[in-house]
Amino acid sequence: MGNDNKWVGDSELGERFPAWTRGNAADVFPDPFSPLGKSMVLQLSMSPGLRDAYIALGALNYDEFENPDTPDLFKMFGGYVYNPLTLTRVFGYRMPGATPEMIDKAFFDDNDEVPPYEHQDWHDSPDNDAKLGESMGWAMSTTELPMLDADRDMVREQRANRPDLAEMTDSALLARARSMVPLLQRCFENAMVVSSLASLGPGALAAVCEGIGDPSLSIRLLAGIEVDSAAPSHAMWELGRVAAASDAVSAAFADGPDLVLDRLRNTGGADADDFLERFDAFLFEYGARAQNEYDIYATSWEVKPRIALAAIDLMRRSDESQAPAGRQAASIAERDRVVAEVREKIAGDPETAGLFEAALGSAQRFLSGRERAKTNTITIINEMRVAIREYGRRLVERGVIDAVEKLFMADNHQLDRIRHSPESVVPALDSRWEQFQTLFEREPVFMVNGRVPELSEMTRRDAETVGTVEVGTVLTGAAGSGGVATGRARVILDAADPEGLEPGDILVAPQTDPSWVPLFVPADGVIVNVGAMGSHAMIVSRELGVPCVASVAGATKLIPDGATVTIDGNAGTVTIDALPD
Repeated sequence: MGNDNKWVGDSELGERFPAWTRGNAADVFPDPFSPLGKSMVLQLSMSPGLRDAYIALGALNYDEFENPDTPDLFKMFGGYVYNPLTLTRVFGYRMPGATPEMIDKAFFDDNDEVPPYEHQDWHDSPDNDAKLGESMGWAMSTTELPMLDADRDMVREQRANRPDLAEMTDSALLARARSMVPLLQRCFENAMVVSSLASLGPGALAAVCEGIGDPSLSIRLLAGIEVDSAAPSHAMWELGRVAAASDAVSAAFADGPDLVLDRLRNTGGADADDFLERFDAFLFEYGARAQNEYDIYATSWEVKPRIALAAIDLMRRSDESQAPAGRQAASIAERDRVVAEVREKIAGDPETAGLFEAALGSAQRFLSGRERAKTNTITIINEMRVAIREYGRRLVERGVIDAVEKLFMADNHQLDRIRHSPESVVPALDSRWEQFQTLFEREPVFMVNGRVPELSEMTRRDAETVGTVEVGTVLTGAAGSGGVATGRARVILDAADPEGLEPGDILVAPQTDPSWVPLFVPADGVIVNVGAMGSHAMIVSRELGVPCVASVAGATKLIPDGATVTIDGNAGTVTIDALPD
């Protein structure tokens, strides 16, 4: 049944790329990853996509990767996904004008456990330096990213033309899921091309602002950039307004989000039917979003709409002043004011003025593009997910397994074995499922460097200790989205269960993948445990005009639920104003 001190999906280490980190991974891959997710998403799709992106950018050559035909570029240890620190640092070393340390700052959280960069002779490559320089020039000058628009059209076509899964044979369901692999590889390659270059514009803006004596301006210059991953929040706000305007729909929300849809279907009437029709359209457009959404095991909004309904309920009870469109407009106005201020200050320096305009355009295009690329990727993963879940539903119905979720404990090859010889694999799925649940109770080590850790080296979450705070304590993180807000802190650990969060509160969260974004709307500010400069929380909070401080280590444990706090998104600080009674 396996080694209790090792997870079945854990990776092996190679010599060329020994260092791997949870930095930034905790934001993108917050929870343990299923064996099927690792097999179909990480290994078959995303690792080749990252390989191809780095080659396209000129960062590495094909044969410089370990096992380039079947790369493993998102390692798993203790069930958690790790980012390739060594690989990314080689990218930084070869990038003209950059350093490995600059790449660390742009993409990974600050942490004392991160080892210093270690140079190796093979890192030196004038040819790759030159190719990367060309890619940088393109990123600072291009006015469009057409490959992302092409990917968006492709994934929308896949969603619109999804066959009736209930009518497909078992074989056709598995073929449908597997047919998404090359499409996911394509989307992820483009996502990594854009993401890898997304820090150039913001970095140049920061340098310009520092040069004129006010580094804090750089955050405000990035405000109000329209991103696809914020679009669900705008749609939810409109659904919340529809619900608020109807006594019948509001009454359906009275007992919580779990029963809303059933109550509306049973109630009937014009208002109920209208809301249900609008919500179905919402799920068609945005239902791919989920917590830990890169894992096909995750329950997307389409599969389990509770998260979306809980957020809509919060917005239903919110004041019109918290409308995301209004906040975004105010954020854009402030950005435009700062742009004009900077332009005035550098008007007499043509070289700096030229850099500023190029950097501003690049930052807007690539930060927006990064979120579009992620949306494309997630949409394809959801097409995999719903096909696999339909197959799992049938296996439960036939008595082969006792829960749909256990099917995700298989790998890609075992899906065929389950079809033809289920008795040979189902006991392993049961054992893995039992062990998988325990992984959620453990905190993964932050760094893996040259040695694979065992499960016993992971701290139990309920055994973690942090310091204490008192009135006047100032916690420091990363400035994410400009603005200052004071309010009641609400510590929320699960986006699907935002119990206690009320409009006007300060949301304190462990991490914020897109499933958390709707909770930003009713909040007056956001504090996050993790997140580097390019993190999702920062990008989306700036688009929505919500003050945000990220990378506040241990915030969800340090900040008492109900405390009054002031967050300064320009300075990256959180001040404890009052403790709860």
